[in-house]
Amino acid sequence: MDKDELKIKELVRTEIAPPNSSLGVFGWLKENLFSNWVNVILTIVFASITYLVLKNSIDWIFFKANWHVISANFRLLVVGQYPVTELWRVWIILTLISILMGLSWGIWKGTIGHLSTIVTGLYIILASLPFVMIETRIWLLINIIAIVATCLIGKKGLKLKKFILVAWFLMFPVSIFLLSGFGIFNHVGTNLWGGFLLTLLIAIVAIVFSFPLGVLLALGRRSKLPIIRWFSIAYIELIRGVPLITILFVAQLMLPLFLGEGINIDNVVRAMVGFTLFTAAYLAENIRGGLQSIPRGQFEAAEALGLNATFKMTFIILPQALRAVIPAIVGLFIGIFKDTSLVAIVGLTDILGIGKNIISNPEFLGTQMEVFIFIAIVFLIFCNMMSYASRRLEGALGVGKR
Repeated sequence: MDKDELKIKELVRTEIAPPNSSLGVFGWLKENLFSNWVNVILTIVFASITYLVLKNSIDWIFFKANWHVISANFRLLVVGQYPVTELWRVWIILTLISILMGLSWGIWKGTIGHLSTIVTGLYIILASLPFVMIETRIWLLINIIAIVATCLIGKKGLKLKKFILVAWFLMFPVSIFLLSGFGIFNHVGTNLWGGFLLTLLIAIVAIVFSFPLGVLLALGRRSKLPIIRWFSIAYIELIRGVPLITILFVAQLMLPLFLGEGINIDNVVRAMVGFTLFTAAYLAENIRGGLQSIPRGQFEAAEALGLNATFKMTFIILPQALRAVIPAIVGLFIGIFKDTSLVAIVGLTDILGIGKNIISNPEFLGTQMEVFIFIAIVFLIFCNMMSYASRRLEGALGVGKR
């Protein structure tokens, strides 16, 4: 083999970067938008539509929209009818979350760091709004300082990892305790919980509690025990064959009839249970798909190591299955977060229910567009945060790569 052939083989093996484009801006426009008469017509048509949409949207947003409806009802949209004198509980919960986010940012960096930065930016934007009260601005400033300060502490406190993980798990029961009171503080019934606070609580409960239930149902559907397998199949197919709104109506209207007199379950708890049961059925199918994607060799390798069925599934099979279906799981969670707006149909006042009540007020007639756009922006921000966290997690775990 001569030297020329060796050089050719070396060039083939070496990854050569594509050459830089030298077209420039006008060259790119000509090649991609005006290369022929069809592209010229399409470019002109879509450019005209885009111009009209942007022009009319900017004109309406900045000059015609009545944003007073949002500033006057901002507290209602966020926390519903939660008593003003007890709002310090909500701020304490938010401050505790900010502290945990800051500590997590300092220790793990990465995705949680980016999310903490976004949350800090939201705090700054909210604090700069002209209609926000002084007390609210002070609390927002405290939260900003808490994130930054605890981030610096977290960078030097790597031994706090276990404590922070436990604190995140305890955050939900602590939040429910503070919101309700449970006899220590003034009791605030769930009938006063509303706005985005209620939306967030229902979504968190459905996501957190449906995950272990969905895993158990997925494993139960693959079980060799007929009773467990057929029960799991019947539950999954029944729930997946019924619309979510039907489950919510059953939980709100028919469940009291089944329970009889003397047994009363809170309306918010019923909605949380309905969302959890519904989410678990769909989550079980996603996880089952991940389990079916695992090659048979992984099962045989685990058995060759002498692992029993429990350790094999817990440490070998299930982690790989969950890793493979991260996009589907997060997509389901985003869908559930948006579907919480359905509770407005069954009488609960989430952020959409509050919005409907506001636009029915004679003082704010004709402000439907402003209210619904504000609600859409809130959902857009939080759904995109979940999607971004999912993409970062997929990249860290190498999903889709061999």
